[in-house]
Amino acid sequence: MDTVSKHNNSIDLDTRKLISCRYKSITKAVNQEFWNSSSETEHSLYVGSYGRGTATKSSDLDVLLSLPQGEYKRYDAYKGNGQSRLLQAVKNAVGRAYSRTNVHADGQVVVVQFSDSMRFELLPAFKQTDWNGRTSFIYPDSNMGGNWKPADPKAEQEAMRVKNSESNGLLFDTCKHIRLIHSSRFSSYELSGIVIDSFVYSTMGAWHWAESGISSSPDGEYERMLYSTFNSRSMNGLFSFSLSAPGSQQTVNVEKSLSCLGKVLKYMAE
Repeated sequence: MDTVSKHNNSIDLDTRKLISCRYKSITKAVNQEFWNSSSETEHSLYVGSYGRGTATKSSDLDVLLSLPQGEYKRYDAYKGNGQSRLLQAVKNAVGRAYSRTNVHADGQVVVVQFSDSMRFELLPAFKQTDWNGRTSFIYPDSNMGGNWKPADPKAEQEAMRVKNSESNGLLFDTCKHIRLIHSSRFSSYELSGIVIDSFVYSTMGAWHWAESGISSSPDGEYERMLYSTFNSRSMNGLFSFSLSAPGSQQTVNVEKSLSCLGKVLKYMAE
């Protein structure tokens, strides 16, 4: 049994400073290329686990890079996978700033793999505003000939923030704890961060940390509940179940992560 602890797996200050430095440098390189601007912060947003507040020191850093609408029209007009060409353009812009770093396009993102194992995944995207004034994004997917996919990271971040507050921090602590076990014991298996966050968000119900920070429930009861719910929803791993991302309600692909999630939850509960 490996139970969740309070304030679990915080990222140390030095690592946060390094993340911020690299984030600003990447943002500036893309802004110079696409916005004729040297800003280190405009048109970019932390997304993924770091943006949702559930990252650990070993997590990838996901950054959404908002590009001008004219670039969308330009690359959408290509007859042969304009999405791939857009990713290459972003890769080239970042590569000029990090000429000695491994920078490459990978399906939907541009990956910046630093020699110290820190990994940024850059998601070029275009802002969309609906009739109600709500802002979301679309991003390129270069697979299967190329297409555009929707993303609403701000809605996800807000939903996670509210639920974490209601649970006195238990939501974030649980998601981080699962990540820690994955990286330390099951790293050879794939387990997506959005799968972790969406599962815990949808499963934990009214569970929360007591104000004292000490659980009033029997040791391991919460972890057994998570594992039991996983088994009931996945038919003991034989069939995948559906998950929706918090806030955005977009469908989450669980196919490659289901097996590992079950292993981690079992390790926590037994």
